Amino acid sequence: DWPFTLRVVSDVTESNGSSSMATVCGGTLAMLHAGVPLKAPVAGIAMGLVVEGDRIAVLTDILGDEDHLGDMDFKVAGTADGVTAVQMDNKVGSLSRDVLARALEQARAGRAHILEKMQATIDATPANPNAPAALRWSINPARIGAVIGSKGSVLQGIQSRTGAKVDISDDGTVTVLGKNAQSARAARKAIDAITMELVKGGLYLGEVTNVKNFGAFVRVAEHEGLVHVSELEDHRVEDATTVVQPGQEMLVRVLGADDKGRLKLSRKAALGESPLEALNA
Repeated sequence: DWPFTLRVVSDVTESNGSSSMATVCGGTLAMLHAGVPLKAPVAGIAMGLVVEGDRIAVLTDILGDEDHLGDMDFKVAGTADGVTAVQMDNKVGSLSRDVLARALEQARAGRAHILEKMQATIDATPANPNAPAALRWSINPARIGAVIGSKGSVLQGIQSRTGAKVDISDDGTVTVLGKNAQSARAARKAIDAITMELVKGGLYLGEVTNVKNFGAFVRVAEHEGLVHVSELEDHRVEDATTVVQPGQEMLVRVLGADDKGRLKLSRKAALGESPLEALNA
């Protein structure tokens, strides 16, 4: 669902601990700031071990000396729900189940503490508004031609206006790659306006494009229909031009279509309704 290619680079300038586990934490923060839709933040911690005869000590978040002089370097990365990756070096050959269980439990507690600190930073640092964004959804394949337009003119216009790249598969799957979230949303809005299928009885917000004495022509998204003069008000109107003007917004309900397939709309049936209730609001 996120079609970009991603590369995370971590430059470690100094370390007295696990630089790889620091990279896991820093990489998570960087990706979230870049708008990468991670399922959950990931943190990492390095566990150590010191064995002296029968005495065993499991260390949490080992330093460089504890790594060099100790008997184990056990890296554990994961989310609040569980472990996502582990890597171990040890100098004792084999570890008992008890030692491994203790190490994993201490790593869980340490990871939870780190994730809590990371979450405070995540909450205080919104995603970069210039981060690229992707959207994917499906449209009626019968409407693909309308979105593309003659020789690609409609699709090219959408891409030019929004700065987004749009790809449409034969099955109606639309993929939008925007230079930012606003770009992607603008492209989707333009495509939705073309592919919207009006529902009989549905409430929509439209714009008056032309007015004749017999009624007003109203555009809803990329559809245009007629509000007959008898459907303008809940009282008799002789001339539609005395009631509405071109460019005026109008809340309408879809009555259906006439015998020639032309859209029939009613303003009268929408009187008293809120524009916020419109299906295209």
